[in-house]
Amino acid sequence: MNIALIAHDGRKEQIVGLATRHAAWLATCTLMATGTTGSRLKNEAGLSVECLLSGPLGGDLQIGARLATGGVDGVIFLRDPMTPQPHEPDINALVRACDVHNIPCATNLASAELLLQAWQSGKTASPLAAG
Repeated sequence: MNIALIAHDGRKEQIVGLATRHAAWLATCTLMATGTTGSRLKNEAGLSVECLLSGPLGGDLQIGARLATGGVDGVIFLRDPMTPQPHEPDINALVRACDVHNIPCATNLASAELLLQAWQSGKTASPLAAG
C-alpha cells in the first residue's frame, strides 16, 4: 500500500505516536509524508519515508497529484482545526481529491486508528475499492 502521512504542527506528536504503535505494519508499506512530518517519522519511529515538500511549500499538492494518478491508496492527515493554516486551499484540495477518487482519508487520531486497524485486518476501507 502507498500511504501518505501528514500532520499539522500541533499534531506532530500524535502522528509519531500513531506511527510508532503501527510501525511493524507501516514498514511493509510505501510511505510518503510532507516535510517535517516525514523527517520526524524517520528519526523517531524508524520508518522509511519519502519526504516531500512541507505543506505550505506545496507538499499537500504533491500528494494530491500522486493521489489523482493512482499513486496513493490512503491518507492520514492529522489536522489541527483550531489553528489557521496559511495553505488552507491546498488542504481543502487534498481532502477533496480523496473524496473525488474515493481514497480513504483520516483527519483525526480516532479515524486514523480505525483506518489502520481495518487495513491491518485485511478489510477494505471502502466498499468500492473491492470491486
